[in-house]
Amino acid sequence: MKKHIVTFFIVVISSLPFLNASTSIFPTKIAISNPIKIENPVLIDSTDFKGKTANNDYLLTANVNFPPHQSFTTMLISDSLNFFQFPKPLYKNTIYLTSFFIHNKQYENATLKITSTEQFEVYIDNKKVVDKKSTEDSLHLAKSAEKKLEGNMNASRVVIKQLSHSDSQIKPVIKIELIPEKKDSLSTFSFENSNKRRIKIEDIIIGKRVNSSSLSPSGRFVLLKYSTTNETGKTHNSFEIYDTKLKTTILAEKNQREQINWMPNSDLLFYISDTDTGSHLYTFNPINREEKKLITNISKENKYLFSPDEKCLYYSVTTTNERKSPKGLKQILAPDDRQDYYRKQYSIFQYQIETGLSQPITFGKNSAFLNDISSDSKKLLFTTNTEDLSERPFRKSSTYLLDLQTMKVDTLWQNLRFINSIEFSPDAKQLLVSGGAEAFNGVGLNIKEGQTANSYDTQLFIIDLQSKEIEPITKHFNPSVNWFSWSKNDNKIYLQVDEKDCKNVYFYQPKSKIFKKIALEEELISNFSLSKQNLMVSYVGSSTSNSRRAYLINLKNEQSSLLAAPYDERLEKLTLGEVKNWDFVSSFGDTIQGRFYLPPQFDATKTYPLIVYYYGGTSPTQRTFETTYPLHVYAGMDYVVYTLNPSGTTGFGQEFSARHVNAWGKQTADEIIEGTKKFIDAHNFIEKDHIGCIGASYGGFMTQYLLTQTDIFTTGVSHAGISSLSSYWGEGLWGYSYSSAASANSFPWNNHELYVNQSPLFNADKIKSPLLLLHGTADTNVPPGESIQMFTALKLLGNPVELIMVEGENHAIYDFEKRISWNHTIYAWFDKWLKNNSSWWNELYSDSK
Repeated sequence: MKKHIVTFFIVVISSLPFLNASTSIFPTKIAISNPIKIENPVLIDSTDFKGKTANNDYLLTANVNFPPHQSFTTMLISDSLNFFQFPKPLYKNTIYLTSFFIHNKQYENATLKITSTEQFEVYIDNKKVVDKKSTEDSLHLAKSAEKKLEGNMNASRVVIKQLSHSDSQIKPVIKIELIPEKKDSLSTFSFENSNKRRIKIEDIIIGKRVNSSSLSPSGRFVLLKYSTTNETGKTHNSFEIYDTKLKTTILAEKNQREQINWMPNSDLLFYISDTDTGSHLYTFNPINREEKKLITNISKENKYLFSPDEKCLYYSVTTTNERKSPKGLKQILAPDDRQDYYRKQYSIFQYQIETGLSQPITFGKNSAFLNDISSDSKKLLFTTNTEDLSERPFRKSSTYLLDLQTMKVDTLWQNLRFINSIEFSPDAKQLLVSGGAEAFNGVGLNIKEGQTANSYDTQLFIIDLQSKEIEPITKHFNPSVNWFSWSKNDNKIYLQVDEKDCKNVYFYQPKSKIFKKIALEEELISNFSLSKQNLMVSYVGSSTSNSRRAYLINLKNEQSSLLAAPYDERLEKLTLGEVKNWDFVSSFGDTIQGRFYLPPQFDATKTYPLIVYYYGGTSPTQRTFETTYPLHVYAGMDYVVYTLNPSGTTGFGQEFSARHVNAWGKQTADEIIEGTKKFIDAHNFIEKDHIGCIGASYGGFMTQYLLTQTDIFTTGVSHAGISSLSSYWGEGLWGYSYSSAASANSFPWNNHELYVNQSPLFNADKIKSPLLLLHGTADTNVPPGESIQMFTALKLLGNPVELIMVEGENHAIYDFEKRISWNHTIYAWFDKWLKNNSSWWNELYSDSK
């Protein structure tokens, strides 16, 4: 009997709402608009055709434009009962607009409760969510309307449209109450009168950004190209022409002019446009707006290059070498025969503008690729590639010098490996060649004995065409080269490079053999355009906390002026946390570079969960604002984010990058683990029991591998990760070719230690931390089976694991809605394991346990 009484007592007590209710949150001040007068309509009839009368309900539904929040200059302060009292209405029918913002820092639910004696409508982010149509004549009879809020509000603007009357016996009042589902100590909801909000994944995709800038030959005009993505994910391109003399934009339009660019020596733009009679190539004069058809019936599929004298146009023509096979079957000739380009043959064609003659410059079964045209337009460089599976990197290149006047061909070299691209010197007496350090029999190598160079760490060589002497100019230059140009204007070589976690621009003086860094405004220079007739340059760059901006710089004084920063308008509405550098000396004796991101409104007296992010492949984790994994977004959800560049990364010198080869986690994983431990020890605001790690592709492999090596990570996320080196090597479209660099001369049959012991799949029983596997179903780089087999292993082992497949997406996720859902999945997973909050995950995957 006593047992039943106790049980009944517990049930009754737990069902009492005031005992389980969370503490409500009330704003202390709100902004209101000036009163808006609204008139009763002239009553032609007592009802409309639907039988409705022109009562107060009718007046409340009147459309009102909501001004920007900052235009609400009057503030109301709440009383001791949390009510706001409005001024007595001046007009018979008065509409008041109330404006405020609701913020939270995580996925959580709450109920917004509005209490008033008046009629009102509630709008959140311009969408009506609830209304109250009754009026009361005393405060204690005031009724409420409620709306459940779910997820991340993040500066959601609330506007309450309230209808009041001058003949009312009481002043209009309103109470605004937020009731979180969580207990007050765990809730992050708040009211604010600021539209500044934390960044979210949509901000990384939506908005207008400058993509590139290019100077006209004289340096007077700058062509700026933009992309704009709207709220639905649709993107359109546009361009502007900026006049540096008039210091103004003289033309701006949506880009329907394909391949628009500058002519080599005149300040004319060329582009391809469609007409009823076909596609034609035009020139455009930005001064007088004159448009001239230059070439008729041209193919948009080709990429066109004008000769420097502007007399000829060069392009490639593609033919496909189809082989006989039974219907529905295909004989695979080589590993790369699964790729579209393998059976295509490319020939170089020349179009003479004066005569209209189009003729092939090369012919044969091997494809020919145009490298460069000499500044006098008399010589042409082209390269042919042949497959050679007997030795890495499984292709050889031969380069030829063609005299366009005599059509005489000189063979510069044949069957060399590790050659990337080639350019003439201004006087055409030398060549500037990019390639791996092993090119030209390793003359540019700068590694330790026993190492193999990382072929993704690009080097530069100067070759004298007469003496055949080869000078490896970047042998002792640590940054890795991405782009280069030998300027005729000042005979300097300009190069854009990966330098640690930045992209910088240097020039090299061939005579003095000195590199000098150019002082530019941003940390990541993505585009650099030289004027051919003076020392003016336009460039585009971004940094850790801002999107791409375009600048103009005079190289004489290295003074940059801003040309375009279209994303800054959106950026001004965002609150970003601080980014700080943090390096450590590893037990191997190296300084390992890193940085960390703090949440906005960071409080050093509190503790935060930590997310660790690391490189994919061999490229550094650069100081990028917009990436597939935007670190500011994670920080905006109250995580501290630590990223580092461990051994194997390019941009730190050949010896450092060579550590990537035949390692697959060795030393790199040790440094990530050591760095994470030292970072935690050095910062007392980290929750030591809530550490997550995340990476993609090679970084996805690294997540899986790390979880086999340590238990410091509470959970891990692996997108498109490699679980078995041997299956990736054989199945991925780039598996064996990427492995020619990452696993140089190592194969499943000659290096069991590497392919088995370094593969996370063969160590799956060591993974104890929860693992989220994400993979596109159409991934051709790292096939989805890499995640499927790890998922299967961990399921059989009974370890916590989830596998989310992104339908129809390849190695990266580009579809707008899928990209957002995919990111939300990651955030929900970290919430679940690093914040002990499963609500977001359960909302996304309701059947999950």
